[in-house]
Amino acid sequence: MKILVTGFEPFGGEAVNPAWEAVKNLPQQIGRNEITAMLIPVVRYESLKAISEKIEEIRPDAVICVGQAGGRKAVSFERIGINCDDYPSFGDNEGNKPVDEKIFADGPDAYFSTLPVRRMKEACEAAGTAAEISNTAGTYVCNHVLYGVRHYCTQHHPEIISGFIHVPFLPEQTADKEKEYPSMPLEDIIRGLEAAIAVLGEGQE
Repeated sequence: MKILVTGFEPFGGEAVNPAWEAVKNLPQQIGRNEITAMLIPVVRYESLKAISEKIEEIRPDAVICVGQAGGRKAVSFERIGINCDDYPSFGDNEGNKPVDEKIFADGPDAYFSTLPVRRMKEACEAAGTAAEISNTAGTYVCNHVLYGVRHYCTQHHPEIISGFIHVPFLPEQTADKEKEYPSMPLEDIIRGLEAAIAVLGEGQE
């Protein structure tokens, strides 16, 4: 399979984003899968524009978007994205602070990930990386991308599967924080993502 894997730029005052640090270090070939890594902005709609343009350029079989979820202990395979942008107190990287706004006015209330999240989670765990299935991707730009990519693919390329994976902070991100947060070494995140992505090349439904 040809797989587009995206990772976000840093946001919220962080110097790094573990999502992009992991994605940019993935090998170009994972099992039978050809990997294209892509950095995307933490900006509503701009992130979707960048991904949709890349989809048209390379025509992948799957799109996997990866984002940071500070406070989580495990690699989280998101099950669902909702049609809602709501982050009034914590803007994106262009200062947008939407309140209860639909991502697409003509879109359904939610889209389920079309990735095999259960098998990907199990493969991640088998590789020695803590993993879980999450039933909420929040209402920030991560959810925006999960929902928006599914909306785009449903409308234009229904053959493309897509979904979203959240990863924890890196240890260096938590060292100077007043509150104690869980973290995960970069090598563990990369190993877990590799194992999960390899599942897509197994030829199973």
